[in-house]
Amino acid sequence: MKIRWLFDINDLLLRWGIQENYADTLNILFGIFNILLIAYLSDVIARQVILTILKRIVKKTSTTWDDIIFEKKVFNRLSHLAPALVLYYFSDFVLTGHTDLATIIQAILKIYMTIITLRIINSLFNALQAIYETLPMSKDRPIKGYIQVALIIFYAIGIILILSIILGKSPAMLLTGIGALAAVLILVFKDTILGFVASIQLSANNMVRLGDWISMPNHGADGTVIEITLNTVKVQNWDKTISTIPTYSLVSESFGNWRGMEESGGRRIKRHVNIDMRSVKFCTPEMLERFKSIRFLNEYVPQRLKEIEEFNKANAIDESIVVNGRRMTNLGTFRKYLEFYLKHHPMIHPGLTMLVRHLQPSETGIPIEIYAFSKDQAWANYESIQADIFDHILAVLPEFELSVFQNPTGSDFRSLSNTNPE
Repeated sequence: MKIRWLFDINDLLLRWGIQENYADTLNILFGIFNILLIAYLSDVIARQVILTILKRIVKKTSTTWDDIIFEKKVFNRLSHLAPALVLYYFSDFVLTGHTDLATIIQAILKIYMTIITLRIINSLFNALQAIYETLPMSKDRPIKGYIQVALIIFYAIGIILILSIILGKSPAMLLTGIGALAAVLILVFKDTILGFVASIQLSANNMVRLGDWISMPNHGADGTVIEITLNTVKVQNWDKTISTIPTYSLVSESFGNWRGMEESGGRRIKRHVNIDMRSVKFCTPEMLERFKSIRFLNEYVPQRLKEIEEFNKANAIDESIVVNGRRMTNLGTFRKYLEFYLKHHPMIHPGLTMLVRHLQPSETGIPIEIYAFSKDQAWANYESIQADIFDHILAVLPEFELSVFQNPTGSDFRSLSNTNPE
């Protein structure tokens, strides 16, 4: 072959009168120099010329997937194969008559090209994931776990090929031997296998998405899901710490997902205030006149009084005794006031459940609970809305001659002792 003259000048050296043993050494050095030169030139062409041209082409296109592939260095790592292929192909010409050395060098080059190929596959899968994440469906169906499984398979194949090159055995024979170690491999990769199965279940049942707010007290997690991988799910808690949860734990254990709340457009307010039972009483005429001037009650109070009066007359109720018939109470009127107040509140969601209810009375009074949903789901804004509502409730209670129950403090005992010095 004509190309052999680039690496084999042994006959020329002999004709020049150089001794055979020196000619052989010089011939090998000449071949090594040329092959390294060609490998260097192929590397320069691949990385400096071809990559530069590809970069210009990628920038001119309107699509984004080719930019992502280029940014993930798929072509950059692919260019590393050029000098390796040159060295592998021309090594036979340089090391003619040195079969053992040629075999060792080619084996090293095979291992190198296998590693480079694995890195190319890794970059390609990273690019595919980045391209997929630009699609709207990626929020509901993350594929990082599946990509990790595919990479594990390719890495396993690569390791088998490298071992077969080192040991000089067929990959099929190594696979047969690995089959006998299946039980050990299952034990070693138990978490990975469980994570893979859990990833499929989480994705198929749409249980967790990136960006979901989940709470899992057993693992100290209460925040937003920022990453879902084959083995772990990372949650950024509200205090900015990161909790790492095994993926299979989301299937084997219970957790709370607040996605439904976020999709509903509201955030629940569920809080109560304890009313002192001793302050509950029937409304006096003076109280009712005062209530009629309250904005949210100016229509309700007259209408309610009319209903009660008609009922008492129809049933011939003796109203001289206060316990007979139906009467308005300050607590009932206060509850109705809160209902109107929440209905007219600009930050309470009108399309979701809203009620004011009694809870079971106890030694701490009668709990009056607010159950409603704020329009704003942002944590700080939600807390501000909730606080404003209860600020108003606490401030307006005296207007209905109601008082809040709270356990006595040291100042209460001191004032009591001052009034009773004995």
